Amino acid sequence: MADLFGSDAPAVESGHRPLADRLRPRSLGEVIGQSQVLGPDAPLTVMLQSGSLGSLIFWGPPGVGKTTIARLLADETDLHFVQISAIFSGVPELRKVFDAAKIRRQNGQGTLLFVDEIHRFNKAQQDGFLPHMEDGTILLVGATTENPSFELNAAVLSRSQVLVLERLPLADLERLAQRAEKELGRGLPLDGPARENLLEMADGDGRALLNLIEQVAAWKVEGKLDGKALSARLMRRAAQYDKGGDAHYNLISALHKSVRGSDPDAALYWLARMLEGGEDPRYLMRRITRMAVEDIGLADPQAQSVCLQSWETYERLGSPEGELAIAQALTYLALAPKSNAAYVAYKAARRAAKQTGSSPPPKHIMNAPTKMMKEQGYGAGYAYDHDAEDGFSGQNYFPDGMERPQFYQPVERGFERDLRKRVDYFEKLRATRKT
Repeated sequence: MADLFGSDAPAVESGHRPLADRLRPRSLGEVIGQSQVLGPDAPLTVMLQSGSLGSLIFWGPPGVGKTTIARLLADETDLHFVQISAIFSGVPELRKVFDAAKIRRQNGQGTLLFVDEIHRFNKAQQDGFLPHMEDGTILLVGATTENPSFELNAAVLSRSQVLVLERLPLADLERLAQRAEKELGRGLPLDGPARENLLEMADGDGRALLNLIEQVAAWKVEGKLDGKALSARLMRRAAQYDKGGDAHYNLISALHKSVRGSDPDAALYWLARMLEGGEDPRYLMRRITRMAVEDIGLADPQAQSVCLQSWETYERLGSPEGELAIAQALTYLALAPKSNAAYVAYKAARRAAKQTGSSPPPKHIMNAPTKMMKEQGYGAGYAYDHDAEDGFSGQNYFPDGMERPQFYQPVERGFERDLRKRVDYFEKLRATRKT
């Protein structure tokens, strides 16, 4: 269109197309990575070849191709592509989408509805998809960064197949970088180590990598930058970590299992990952203290004290100095002898208590502060252990009629080796005295 002065100058493309948009794949064959869903015998390939594409849930981190793959699936199946975001859409918007899909269906065309951040819809809103999925009005493709098992209705999950999309490994990121250089018509001004640093900065996010490449390509530099120069010009991308989401639970699980597996190096790595992600050190100390009780227990009774002392040290020093105390406690736990015998015994005792919760203690170990209670036999026959041989009477302390269980089974590790000897010693005395 001519401007107000009637200029005949050619139209100029308005706006700047980001590199990520320019490199968006035009077919599924151009998608980099995700071979577990797009490979020769992978689920999406099989569905497309058999003509039986069903509703899908893409679960994976940002920047791995969820939106792109959904759009290409619509192209492959001649479905009309509609994209909405659960963040900005509500019931009125959904109703319009469904009404339009019904009209489209009457005219002979189906609709692929791509719902980004589908986990942000509440349960009632998710239920609203069901009748339209069942009658074929829409083919639903949802995308989520959260665990669908926890965030999506069971009814939606039962009508969909969950496909896991993964962070792009460095090899795939390098392929993406080469494709970007071809599009730009020039190579990046980086030496080998700096190029590797750039790929690592993307942290498995293809879109983030293309944004970084676009920045680097715009620099006017002579020669090639090294890693130090790159780091000075670019901030490392923040690690993906949601203190209330999957990453939180996955990383604390990795930390706990590394301690249980007696691997201090892995434990320190996951501790560092969580701290770098902004995790509350007090939460970490609470969980680390729990590890001392659950996985080390009486094999090293000092482990619990080490945790509490480190916790107190952190409270006095604060961050970041106090975090060293957390790391020391974690290292101690990882190298300590392991036993969950007390933990197992406690759980067994709780189960037994639920089954026999109304049974009273035997009368001989109940106090008799009144005359009537004495007449009822309370306290009668109680053997005072300090007066018995070896300071052990061997009396029964379980409810009458309850078969004596043995909840605590010490292991042959650490201090529990000594406790095993004590347990066996008292069992022998109990068998001989039977009082």
